[in-house]
Amino acid sequence: MKTIIHAIAILAALATPALGVELGDDGLHKPNWLRDTFKDLREDLAEANAEGKRLMVIIEQRGCIYCTRMHEEIFPDPEIDALIRDNYFVVQMNLFGDVEVIDFDGTVLPEKEMAVRWGVVFTPTMIFFPEEVPEGLTAAQASVFTVPGAFERGTTSALFTWVRDHGYETGEHFQHFVAERANAGGSN
Repeated sequence: MKTIIHAIAILAALATPALGVELGDDGLHKPNWLRDTFKDLREDLAEANAEGKRLMVIIEQRGCIYCTRMHEEIFPDPEIDALIRDNYFVVQMNLFGDVEVIDFDGTVLPEKEMAVRWGVVFTPTMIFFPEEVPEGLTAAQASVFTVPGAFERGTTSALFTWVRDHGYETGEHFQHFVAERANAGGSN
């Protein structure tokens, strides 16, 4: 009997998304650190700055196995979760969505058309922004770093740390930063 109960508990755990990351009506994962905004990037940037955080847009799509992996295995890692919560104002977009987005230059388009405008072709794609965006630039032009793809914990932690610390301004290539962290005892 004890073995049967143990087996049921294991099956229930396997059938439940890791750490309870829920899916929204749009089929995208909805961790509680995502911000529900009007997707006006100038307003989102101002709000991020008011909180002392960096603006990041993450573009995902329904059924994306790489997005699922990031939300269920990588983002819940305590170090990465803390990096996101403490340092980032995260706005989610749907690669094929119809919600209107207002770009930094004032252009208004549905998510799916804005993703095309910004050259996004893979999910997840994370776009990181500076604290100030000059007038007239698009998000693609203003981005300090755009990252398509899913990564292991070490690389993801390095990414959030490197952007937070303005590594892109020091001239240190991101891959060198990752390698130095790995050589110092971290993992990729």
